[in-house]
Amino acid sequence: MVKIDRIEHSIEMPEGVSASLEGGMLTVNGPKGSIAREFVSSRVSLMQDGGGLLVRTDLPRRKDKALAGTWNAHINNMVKGVSEGFSYTLRCFYSHFPMTMAVQGREFVVNNYFGERVPRRAQILDGVDVKVENKTDIIVSGIDKEKVGQTAANIERSTTVKNRDRRVFQDGIYRIAKE
Repeated sequence: MVKIDRIEHSIEMPEGVSASLEGGMLTVNGPKGSIAREFVSSRVSLMQDGGGLLVRTDLPRRKDKALAGTWNAHINNMVKGVSEGFSYTLRCFYSHFPMTMAVQGREFVVNNYFGERVPRRAQILDGVDVKVENKTDIIVSGIDKEKVGQTAANIERSTTVKNRDRRVFQDGIYRIAKE
């Protein structure tokens, strides 16, 4: 069986995006803001290559190949986030009890879910913007894909149906689009 001697992933920086690498800390700056993240491994290396970045591993094992691909995906998400941003659209569905939703500080609050008197709450992570539009649509946007996705998941999870048949009681907040 042939052994691969090196895996390299090259990441090009688009116009207006720059990256700086100090130690294991990568900072990507762009028109929408900046994101910093630490990339440290004894077997996989990250280095600057002209205007772009290079993820490289020599004599890779299976886990080293996987880690190099993961780093490549994370860096591409960082570049896309600072240049375009990420946006998730969620929609509120209800059949009998009309839900009301609001953003209060760093919390998303759902009132009157199945007629409950106690509001349900979801945490909004730092750097994420949440807006309620048309009383049923929720727009979650930001530059960090992981934080935007986790905030959308927190909102969706806050309206989990408990002690009822989910096939019949389908009220809740669900993700309908992601850009």
